[in-house]
Amino acid sequence: MKRLDIAILGDGGWGTTLAILLSHKGHSVTLWGAFDDYIRVLRRTRVNKRFLPGIKIPDNICITSDLKLALYDKRLIVFAIPSQHMRDILEKIKKLGYPRKAIYLSVTKGIEIKTLKRMSEVVHEELGNVKFATLSGPTIAHEVATGVPTVAVVASNDKHICKLLQNCFMTERLRIYTNDDVVGVELGGSLKNVIAIACGISDGLGFGTNTKAAILSRGLAEISRLGHAMGAKSSTFSGISGLGDLVTTCISLYSRNRFVGEQLGKGKTLKHIQESMQMVAEGVPTAKGAYLLGKKYKIDMPIARETYLILYKNKPALKTFKDLMNRKKKEE
Repeated sequence: MKRLDIAILGDGGWGTTLAILLSHKGHSVTLWGAFDDYIRVLRRTRVNKRFLPGIKIPDNICITSDLKLALYDKRLIVFAIPSQHMRDILEKIKKLGYPRKAIYLSVTKGIEIKTLKRMSEVVHEELGNVKFATLSGPTIAHEVATGVPTVAVVASNDKHICKLLQNCFMTERLRIYTNDDVVGVELGGSLKNVIAIACGISDGLGFGTNTKAAILSRGLAEISRLGHAMGAKSSTFSGISGLGDLVTTCISLYSRNRFVGEQLGKGKTLKHIQESMQMVAEGVPTAKGAYLLGKKYKIDMPIARETYLILYKNKPALKTFKDLMNRKKKEE
């Protein structure tokens, strides 16, 4: 396919993985990070020891902390930055005179807490009617970087953009599907992190696979109910960005969100857990977003609600499970 000039904004594990993957496909890639000191380390060592240890960054990838340089004359701009920092970066991009004809692709899985908006909504609010797509799915960065067979989905309202990005990212080890349900794909990728925290709490308490299966299946029902109320297609949540991503995040030992839950279940405080982590666990802010969205749309989301109470109101984890198990009887 045609060689593209691409900027990856965000030097975390997933951003670095995508930069490497796209470089191997023959594209011209610039990897941008916000912190100049760490960018100098990446340029010198060509290994992202903090977020993607053991994986060599090809020499032909430009690594920079200069946002203007990263954006210059790019055809595709990929956002791989934490959801709560997305608007700040977009505001900086807007001041720099961003490429208006570029395609803007979000691989961020989260909800902006202060507005309860999805990343597509934040991008359009700040940059206007730009070409937009989102990429999501069960994509543990280390597994993709080491060539583990993986599938993902790209969603856009524009079929031509979907096809272009499908061709751009697809390899023998990464299979890309297309979808036109941006709302569903974004919500599936974001809300599953909340359920993964709940599964991790179950692990930390020493519960078994029966409990995890219950949280996973009922959590998917909660995500589907909220998604339907927000205009998503119900079928999306049984697909790659719904069930697929949910299962991976709930069981993977690489899952940051499951790890946070596990540590909470073992009695550690959220502050202590977050201080010990290099990477952002998107499920922590998203739990608050899910709780508030459930109230806004009047959707019953008991697992999301209880996870929010553990994270933000210091509710004992064991008490949460007792309350969930003793709720009023109902049909499935």
